[in-house]
Amino acid sequence: MASSLTHSMFAMLFVITSCLIAHHGGIANAQLFPNFYAQSCPNVEQIVLRTMRQAVANEPRMAASLLRLFFHDCFVQGCDGSVLLDDTATFTGEKGALPNKGSLRGFEVIDAIKANVEAACRATVSCADIVALAARDGVALLGGPVWSVPLGRRDATTASLTGANNELVPPFADLPLIISRFAAKGLDTRDMTALSGAHTIGQARCVTFRTRIYNDTDIAPRFAANRQFTCPLTGGDDNTAPIDISSSLRFDNGYYQNLLTRRGLFHSDQELFNGGSQDSLTEAYASNPGLFFRDFVNAMIKMENINVLTGTNGQIRLNCRAVNSA
Repeated sequence: MASSLTHSMFAMLFVITSCLIAHHGGIANAQLFPNFYAQSCPNVEQIVLRTMRQAVANEPRMAASLLRLFFHDCFVQGCDGSVLLDDTATFTGEKGALPNKGSLRGFEVIDAIKANVEAACRATVSCADIVALAARDGVALLGGPVWSVPLGRRDATTASLTGANNELVPPFADLPLIISRFAAKGLDTRDMTALSGAHTIGQARCVTFRTRIYNDTDIAPRFAANRQFTCPLTGGDDNTAPIDISSSLRFDNGYYQNLLTRRGLFHSDQELFNGGSQDSLTEAYASNPGLFFRDFVNAMIKMENINVLTGTNGQIRLNCRAVNSA
């Protein structure tokens, strides 16, 4: 089973990579490239995949958690591993930000991957690259596409609590705010709608969708009523529900199909199909999973290059949770 999965993943990787590398030549950071560790840590991708396969086997939801972790990393300061840093007496990280506190998960899996990578190649592979690879592998392990991740990022020595509180897309956002938050990161509306498809996997806390299921009018009544069983009007903030009601453990285009029937869990989700500029693209993704996969990979490759640290900037952290001591 594992060997056949690995074979199918890398077969798909070849196809997608051959279609996209030329297209992204002008977007990707020139210092990032897929075989960055070919000499210094040639087995890094196999090590990450092996650890991810075990983590997802133990808890399939972890694939979604690590994909979300990567999004939250890249949208604040860029894809630099800053989201992994713990608070200390003299340092404030991003984990305590409102969008992250009590909900951002997967840090222990990143720790495990880092330990395995360090055992093979000490002080060589950045935590930022590990998060990027783990996100890609999580998508693939739940049936989604595989792509060639450009590597060579270095790790930040700083973090931004303010950025984490103000630059991520809140679940109650209207379409103009969503568009502006993505545009600020160099991502256009097609990227935005494709990347929103990451919500085809994973769970959400009641506190993030309560207002929608009790107050919004662009919601299927039976869907809202069903969600209200596990998300009361008061209390139960940490109760969870699948974001994609049809297939929360399979990376597919079910998320978009739900939007067509007014079953988006977040207000921000339903904004992609609510009489606005993204309606036609949402319909296209709902009917054509291949188109969604292609555009999702395109957008992921763009996102993976946001404000990366390369060369002698930043550092290669030995512990993903802490800046290296001087």
